[in-house]
Amino acid sequence: MNQLLYEIVGWLGFLSRPVVLLQCLTTAGFALAYALWVRPRLKARRYRVSVLGALGLWCVLRLNGLVIERLGYPGDLATYFAQVWGAWVLLAVIRLLLLTRCPPKQIQLLYGRIVQPLFVLFVAGSLVNQLASLRDVAEIPLFPLFGSPLTTSNLFLLVTIPYFLVAFSAIPLVWLGHLLQRLFHFSHGTRAAGTLVLRYLLVAVGVLWLMHRVGLNTSAIAAIAGGLSVGIGFGIKEVFSNFISGLWLLFEGSVRPGSVLFIDGDPCEVRSLGLRAAVLWRNRDNAELVIPNQTFFTATTTTYTGSDSLRRSAVEIGAAYRHDPVAVIALLEAVARATDGVRVDPAPRAFLVKYGESSIDYSLRYWIDDPLGNLSIQSAVSQAIWHAFAANGIEMPFPQRVIHPPTHATGPTPATPAPHQD
Repeated sequence: MNQLLYEIVGWLGFLSRPVVLLQCLTTAGFALAYALWVRPRLKARRYRVSVLGALGLWCVLRLNGLVIERLGYPGDLATYFAQVWGAWVLLAVIRLLLLTRCPPKQIQLLYGRIVQPLFVLFVAGSLVNQLASLRDVAEIPLFPLFGSPLTTSNLFLLVTIPYFLVAFSAIPLVWLGHLLQRLFHFSHGTRAAGTLVLRYLLVAVGVLWLMHRVGLNTSAIAAIAGGLSVGIGFGIKEVFSNFISGLWLLFEGSVRPGSVLFIDGDPCEVRSLGLRAAVLWRNRDNAELVIPNQTFFTATTTTYTGSDSLRRSAVEIGAAYRHDPVAVIALLEAVARATDGVRVDPAPRAFLVKYGESSIDYSLRYWIDDPLGNLSIQSAVSQAIWHAFAANGIEMPFPQRVIHPPTHATGPTPATPAPHQD
């Protein structure tokens, strides 16, 4: 650790040289002017104009390095800053091209989780290599860990590799899942479940490789983990239970990404099934519900996508007594068949439910393919019924109540009894 501190102090001494300060200050000045004056004016315009502004800054930084060298001073650091910014502009151009051909959400996710962190690591490593030898810095011992000396490079791997295993593993496995789905005709739920399980396995194998690569003493780690498991077992038992429940649900297939569940009176789509909880999306208010995996083992869950995605829906309606029930039932079924979103097979069926106080009550029952679209299809069917009843002269009565005022007697008023006298 002391050796690394001495190395950092040496870098600070190198940066205090006048020539180095000149390159750093001029580069920082141009970058600050771009960030405070040029970029805000280009931000309101199209993305292509912003890329041209960034390209202009690269030209200015490159010219700055050439001018410093022309004056007879070393301009390696200024040229390095120009190269770094040029690489960033190149990534912005590639991003612009990808946005024209790929979904923007996927491109934003790729750049936010993978490309930008990789670029930061590249800049940090190349800057260290400008100030000193990157190989020598990587071999600096820091402190012992589980009986093995931990170097700077091993610490870097322990910090970065787990992140990229989690962030990067999803991309190739998603492509592999789509390829296997086309080859073997898997369902979307099976593809998502298999992709998630393979991702867990890939992360586990990557962590084991990292421990071997760093040279950690696996026997010491196993002994410490065994001792800690007794103490923290009660604290993480719920997390472990949710993890096992999630894997069990994936293999069983009862709850998987893409499933539609009936939660608290609303249909919800399972967006993801993670290590601890499932994330469900509710379409009526665009809300996401986070439900622990163990809940699906302890509570009854209604699913609309267990064996298929069919769902039966119904509309209750009343018609006046004077209309023929046979004609009303035929009209209701015809209306349902003509409405978008209602399946023809199984065919819609209408039933006479009961004789009400002011109307004959009917129930129109039909099937739909999209469980999440039940409310909109039900609204469309109800509107079509209103128009069909109006066109065919069928009355939809409503209860009417007649209130009669009380009547007073018209006979002689009874005499008032005389007061009692003693």
